Amino acid sequence: MSESALRHRFRERYGSVPRVFQAPGRVNLIGEHTDYNEGFVFPMAIGFTTRVAAAPRAGRRIQAFSENFQTAHTCDLDAPGPPQGSWGDYLTGVAVLLQRGGANLCGADLLIESDVPIGAGLSSSAALEVALALALAGMSGAQVDRLSLARLCQQAEHEFAGARCGLMDQFTACFAREGHALCLDCRTLEYEADPLPPGVAVVLCNSMVKHELAAGEYNHRRRDCEAAAAELGVRALRDVTPARLAQEDGRLAPRLLRRARHVVTENQRVQRAATALRRGDAAGFGALMFASHESLRADFEVSCAELDTLVDLARRAPGVLGARMTGGGFGGCTVNLVEAGRASAFAEFMRAGYLRATGIEPAIYLCQAAAGAGEVGGA
Repeated sequence: MSESALRHRFRERYGSVPRVFQAPGRVNLIGEHTDYNEGFVFPMAIGFTTRVAAAPRAGRRIQAFSENFQTAHTCDLDAPGPPQGSWGDYLTGVAVLLQRGGANLCGADLLIESDVPIGAGLSSSAALEVALALALAGMSGAQVDRLSLARLCQQAEHEFAGARCGLMDQFTACFAREGHALCLDCRTLEYEADPLPPGVAVVLCNSMVKHELAAGEYNHRRRDCEAAAAELGVRALRDVTPARLAQEDGRLAPRLLRRARHVVTENQRVQRAATALRRGDAAGFGALMFASHESLRADFEVSCAELDTLVDLARRAPGVLGARMTGGGFGGCTVNLVEAGRASAFAEFMRAGYLRATGIEPAIYLCQAAAGAGEVGGA
């Protein structure tokens, strides 16, 4: 839905003129399951967005309607209530966290629309959280700096959606730059915006599956990483070098050793990938992507047959520099670095090959690095 169409639908539903706020989805080029281990990640925002049209209303009630789900949600700011297991939990969570941080929120009418694929590992939840937070703050005149906004949206996901995510998704939604990926240190939150090299395309292949165990297994992996760090006597696996892990692996149970090995080696891969990108070595970056996928498959055990099939197909496609699963795992998308002139042929190769192998037709997205969240257009 276009921005103008969203404004029109809002006026039809609520009878007032809205402001519109948006936040992008993201793809992580490399650095998976390292953010909550205080490590390094390399995401970029993509040209899929969640938009929230908003106008203030009298009283202390927020009325929201989702165009995607065709359902309404109401949040009483004085008595928000517990999570209900629906998309409305994100709205309630963001409102609660904004008020907890000192924002004096007012009532509001909201209309929400998104083209970020849900369940594809492209951070549809963070896009929703950040867009909602901007809208609610905007309606109330609350001033919230971008880092605080990202952190409160992360906390809302922890408390109201039950996903103990790191900060990467919300940070990317808030700080992304058009044409750039962000090399982010998740401990210091220092980052460098690196331009994508010319002649290279980022193509996403959506497996069109999301296995039911994904959410629970994500939290299990985080607990495994915390247990491994505790066994090694460090604050986070970020503090473990490959040499230290090799010396001390006898202290860890085999499962914890595999989890730690992925995080430790993935942090190295992100830093090497940043160096490769800055010197224009797209092939070197791509090789690290393939290595990342193998580590996620074998050591972190968050891939699945469909994702492995997509990566195996990509290895055989002309012009492919690198491929890996992206997101939490157990379905969703792979991210592929492809010579730009072969991107269309790659898409057809992957569509036909995956359909033949699985009976499922994938969705293929050619992505540009997009800008971060903000208010869009004029009333």
